[in-house]
Amino acid sequence: MNAILVASNRGPVSFILSEDGSLSMRRGGGGLVSGLSEVAKDLNVLWVCAALSDGDRGAVRLAPGGRLDQAGYDTGALRMLDIPPATFHRAYNAVANSTLWFVHHLLYDTPNMPHFDARFRREWESYQAYNEAFAMALAEEAAHGARVMVQDYHLSLVPAMLRGERPDLRVAHFSHTPWAPPEYFALLPDDVGTELLEGILGADHAGFLTARWAGAFMDCCETVLGAQVDRRGRTVTHAGRTTRIGVHSLGVDGEALWTRASEPDVESHMAALRDQVGDRMLIVRIDRTELSKNIVRGLAAYREFLATHPEWHGRVVHLAFAYPSRHDLPEYREYTAAVQRSAKEIEDEYGTEDWDPLILNVNDDYPRSLAAYRLADVLLVNPIRDGMNLVAKEGPILSPRSALILSREAGAAAELGEHALTVNPYDVSATASALREGLVMSEGERLRRGTLLAAAATALPPHLWFADQLAALK
Repeated sequence: MNAILVASNRGPVSFILSEDGSLSMRRGGGGLVSGLSEVAKDLNVLWVCAALSDGDRGAVRLAPGGRLDQAGYDTGALRMLDIPPATFHRAYNAVANSTLWFVHHLLYDTPNMPHFDARFRREWESYQAYNEAFAMALAEEAAHGARVMVQDYHLSLVPAMLRGERPDLRVAHFSHTPWAPPEYFALLPDDVGTELLEGILGADHAGFLTARWAGAFMDCCETVLGAQVDRRGRTVTHAGRTTRIGVHSLGVDGEALWTRASEPDVESHMAALRDQVGDRMLIVRIDRTELSKNIVRGLAAYREFLATHPEWHGRVVHLAFAYPSRHDLPEYREYTAAVQRSAKEIEDEYGTEDWDPLILNVNDDYPRSLAAYRLADVLLVNPIRDGMNLVAKEGPILSPRSALILSREAGAAAELGEHALTVNPYDVSATASALREGLVMSEGERLRRGTLLAAAATALPPHLWFADQLAALK
C-alpha cells in the first residue's frame, strides 16, 4: 500500500511496439511529466496513469495488475491502466481535448461550436467511466490516510469519486490549464458543468498555476453551484464540505535543465544550427502545433516585421519548432497545415540563395530544442491562453542573454511579465514591433532582464511545487 500517489492521464514512460513484437521504453512527453518524473522517484510515489498506445497496452498486459515496476521495468512505482480503447478515445479526444480544453482556453468558434447532442452524452459517459477507472485504482492502491495528487482536466471527476470510495484519504486536484470564466464555462450543459465543479470540490485542496485561474474557478463555483466562496481565505464551501484553493506556480529545475543542455547531443545540434544560421541573429519559438499556441499569428508577425524593416533582411533568422500535436483531431491537422502554409509563404517571399529567413521544423527533437534555447537572441512565446508555459521559463535559464517576448495571456506573465516584452497575442503588428525591440535591445539590457527572468523561473522548481501541495494535505 502507498502513502503518496499521483494520478495523471500521461505517465512517466511510454512504450513502442516494434514490427517484431518487442517493446522499447522511452521517457513520457509533456510538461507535466517533465515536472513530476524525478520528484515521484525521489519520494517513492506510486504513479497511476493510462495506457495511451498499443505499445503501452502490450506492456500492461505483461505486468501483474498493471504494475510495471513489478514486471522488471525501471519506471519507479507505476501502475498503468488498460482502459478499453473506445472508452479512452471518447474520454480523451472527444471530451478532454475537444471540449474541456476548448472551454478553458476559450477556443470555440461559437457560431458553429460546441454542439452538445446525444453523441456528446455517450462521450460524456465514457469520460465518467474513464475517471471511475482511475478512482477505483487509486482506492485499491492507497494506504489508510494516504495523500493522493490528481492531475489536470482529464481527471476532474476523480476527487469526488475517490472520496465516495475512500473517505479516509487526503485528496488534492491540480489544474495545469487556465480555468474558464463563468460566462464561458456556461457553454457546457448545466449538469456537466455542475458535475465537473463538484468533482474537483471532492478534493481537500484544489490547486491552480496562477491567482487568475484560481479566481475564475471560485467565480464558477459561486455562479454555477451557488457555493459559499471566501476569496481572501481561498476556500469554497459546498454541500457541507470546504475545499481549500491554492496557487502553486510550477517552475523549472535550472540545474537539471543546464546539465541536460550541456550534453554532447545538444552541443552537436548547436554546431549544426550555427552552421545553418551563420552569424545572423536568431528568433526562436518552440511549441506544439496546439491551437492555443498561436503559431500562425507569430509567423504573421515575423512576416510583417520583414515587410516593414527591410534593413533586417539577411541579418536575422526565425527558427520555429512546431511539433505535431493531437493529430487524431481534424482541427489540429488543419492547424498544422496552416502553420506550414504560412512558413512557405515567408520563405517564398523573402528567401534568397544565401539567406533562409525562416527554418520550420515539425519533427520533435528535445536535444535540438535545448540547443535552440541556448542560441536564441529573442524567444517568442505568444499563446492566446496558457495555464503557465514552461518554454517561457526554460528559455531564460539556458540563454539569459535572450529577450523574451511573452503573451500577457500566458500564466507565466504573472511572474515574468515585468522583465519580458509583453504583447497582446491577437495584435500581430504589436508583436512585430516587439520582435524588432528584442533584436535591437542592447546585450547588457537583455542580460539584465534575462538574469531576472531566470531567477523568477526557478523560484518554485518541481520538488518544491509538489512539496507545497503535499503540505497542504497534512
